[in-house]
Amino acid sequence: MVVYLDSSVVLRILLGQQNAWDGWRRWQKAYSSTLLHVECRRVIDRLRLESFLNDHAVAHVGTELRRLDRVIGRIALTRSVTERASMTMPTSVKTLDAIHLASAMLLRERRHPDLTFVTHDAQQATCAQAFGFECLG
Repeated sequence: MVVYLDSSVVLRILLGQQNAWDGWRRWQKAYSSTLLHVECRRVIDRLRLESFLNDHAVAHVGTELRRLDRVIGRIALTRSVTERASMTMPTSVKTLDAIHLASAMLLRERRHPDLTFVTHDAQQATCAQAFGFECLG
């Protein structure tokens, strides 16, 4: 299975949270937007500042994120992606979610017509399904 991973899925794994996607690492190939690293680092930093993560946990999660960066294919934040993300969506979605959806749509059109979208965000999943994605998470 070829999957597009939203940051919500990666963060649940990195942070050891409950109800993580049970298909983790059972993919043939995984992709995400270059936004993934930025979003994950912002959450890690926010959790550190709010004292939910200590120095050891920050170091551990950062190491795991760098390992994932080597495994997950990146979709660049190109003009094609931003133009697609700025178009009208079939349902309400936030800005970064629209960028993830646009990235996944372009990847599906250009390379992987069987791409599966994986997210824990119900609003984003609804939009992905409206675009015809099989949605997991």
